[in-house]
Amino acid sequence: MSLIYKKLGEIYTQYILIVVMSFIGISAAVYAAEPVQTLSLEEAVYLSQSNDPWLVSNQFQQDAIKSESIAAGTLPDPKISVGLANLSINTFDFGQEAMTQLKIGVTQMFPRGDSLSLRQQQLELTAEQYPFLRQDRRAKLSVTTAQIWFDIYKTQESIALIERNRNLFEQLSDVAKAGYSSALGKSNQQDIIRAQLEVTRLEDKLTVLAQEENMLKQKLSEWVGKAFVGEYRREYEQDYELSFSTFTVPNTLPQIKLINSNLYLDEEKSPNYQQSLYEAFSDHPLLLALEQRIESSRKGVELTKQLYKPEWGLNAGYSYRGDDPMGNSRDDLLSIGVSFDLPIFTSSKQDKQVQAAISQSESIKTEKWLLLRNMMASYGTAKAQFLKLEQRQKLYNDFLLPQMQDQADASLTAYTNDKGDFAEVVRSLIAQLNTQLDALAINVDLQKLKVQLNYFFTPNVGPVSISHKSYVDGEVK
Repeated sequence: MSLIYKKLGEIYTQYILIVVMSFIGISAAVYAAEPVQTLSLEEAVYLSQSNDPWLVSNQFQQDAIKSESIAAGTLPDPKISVGLANLSINTFDFGQEAMTQLKIGVTQMFPRGDSLSLRQQQLELTAEQYPFLRQDRRAKLSVTTAQIWFDIYKTQESIALIERNRNLFEQLSDVAKAGYSSALGKSNQQDIIRAQLEVTRLEDKLTVLAQEENMLKQKLSEWVGKAFVGEYRREYEQDYELSFSTFTVPNTLPQIKLINSNLYLDEEKSPNYQQSLYEAFSDHPLLLALEQRIESSRKGVELTKQLYKPEWGLNAGYSYRGDDPMGNSRDDLLSIGVSFDLPIFTSSKQDKQVQAAISQSESIKTEKWLLLRNMMASYGTAKAQFLKLEQRQKLYNDFLLPQMQDQADASLTAYTNDKGDFAEVVRSLIAQLNTQLDALAINVDLQKLKVQLNYFFTPNVGPVSISHKSYVDGEVK
């Protein structure tokens, strides 16, 4: 056998070996380059939720409103007055005139009706929305972190896939050179240039992917990094330090568990689809937080209605009088009084204030329906993408990937048996690589969409609920 046939035989053997090795998840290049630090999806989500300053700020806001509610339920401070009345300006003698008095008074105001209790209840209801907002924030952090994590996984696995194929193209280039230099070889200069060109293009793809991977890692650092954590968290331990220049993610594709899978049926098959979706969304933290705002606004209406009731004031005073000019003592004086206002001109003030509070409450109610419509539309959009990606995944796994494998094997066999040309071998291998990259993107995008869809059912299970399966060469194993 000539040198070219011998080389082609070696290439074909190595090619099959690469395919077999990829299916069992072994790649010496990946393991050799794998850094010590790996960041799993669970760890990334944990770090993003543990180091988020927004959650700390939200807790402080809740504590502030709780403290304010206690203060709001307390009577206003009494007012003390001290004065000197009816002192003669001719002699400034305290005992000259009977009317001269040293007066000490105290005044206590009592707010209208149940204003104190209602204001306290309103603030307590306002404070109760914050735990739901934190729950929603954690869910959103899970989605954002998982989306970036999956993008890093996709670029990392794309690099590994291209690296495996680059070795094959480099060997093809060597064979073309050997065949061109051999008298019995059938390679020509064009084959050599084509093989070298494909190797260069693969190197360019690797450079672009490496750049994208570095950018994604820096983007992830915004969410999982620990910069300035010690500034806003008093009890903080540096238990996990991640180097964003060297870390990697596991080469196993996490499989997200889809929540409420029964809702992914076609709407035509379920007459109560919208009602079922509404019931599934009803426990979402954002809706529960909005319900607390609605309840708080209702208390605000009740509080505003207290304006029709008078505000009361109680005052008491003690007046000390000196002895008269003859040395006889004079009686001290005690004064007690009650004051209140009369809200009788209500058409231009109280009526309008109550109407304003009612309108404000009604406007918050409409926010609930706007939020629900937005959630349903977003869910429907993500669901449509998910269902179509599932169809594409099945098409790739059942047809495209096996067919591309058969085409690559057939072109290599034909070329080995002098029944094919070098360009066809290259084209088939490039087509197979592109198909594998597309399949990888589909599988990763499916997991990203699952996380996005699970966000709408956050109270049941967190958006990231994982069962691990391996992904190799475009297929989930």
